[in-house]
Amino acid sequence: MVYARLILMRLFKAVIVLFLIVIFNFLLIQMAPGDPAAILAGQAGAADQEFLNQLRERFGLDQPMYVQLWRYVSGIAMLDFGYSYRLGVPVFDLIMDRLPATLLLTGTAFVLSLVLGIVAGSMAAARVKKPSGSLIMALALIFYATPLFWVALMSVVVFSVYLGWLPAYGLYTVGAGHTGFALVLDVAKHLVLPATTLALFFMAIYTRMTRTSMLDAAQQDYVKTARAKGLKPSIIQRRHVLRNALLPIITLAGLQAGQMVGGAI
Repeated sequence: MVYARLILMRLFKAVIVLFLIVIFNFLLIQMAPGDPAAILAGQAGAADQEFLNQLRERFGLDQPMYVQLWRYVSGIAMLDFGYSYRLGVPVFDLIMDRLPATLLLTGTAFVLSLVLGIVAGSMAAARVKKPSGSLIMALALIFYATPLFWVALMSVVVFSVYLGWLPAYGLYTVGAGHTGFALVLDVAKHLVLPATTLALFFMAIYTRMTRTSMLDAAQQDYVKTARAKGLKPSIIQRRHVLRNALLPIITLAGLQAGQMVGGAI
């Protein structure tokens, strides 16, 4: 009962926060300079006053602000995100058309960064006074500090242009007609460069955090007790140190999963 009440309270707070974000987003758009109707008219190649009035009436721009706000909020609540005048399709259809590829990319990058980050951080913690441990942390620092767009461009130049190992763009090979397992392999081949590039930054974060968390957990009393009992160092690292060190890492990963989806571009 307590957990159900806690979950309901969290969901209620999330709805309130989302509602405030929607209102704030609407107000930002209203305060932005320029006339949306004039922009739409410019894209359509016509800007006379009659056409501007038609556009304002069509999109509700001639209504009072509170009416526009109500239509905006109620539309979002009903998953109606409006109409893309430039592309000529509903915004919801655009999102759903691109969502599978986005989730595939971010999901692969998320799992890759989390697994490799934990493995690299564990190795760095076990080799804290060795050159290999310092090398892992140096690489993590480089990946953390290097802009992802530069890594992406250099990856395309090296692995696509010069070596020709991987495709430079796209979800699959257009016109190849692959089906079944061949299609899966083709998609996986196209996924290597973008997923790896996106995972490098977050992998560096998890590597640094895993190392720090494991070094902190290694100083706890239960680890000293395990050593006193004569357990093997590998068992202590895996069962006692790593398990407890993963708690803050999993928490951070849950927070960054949404950030990865929103910043995948």
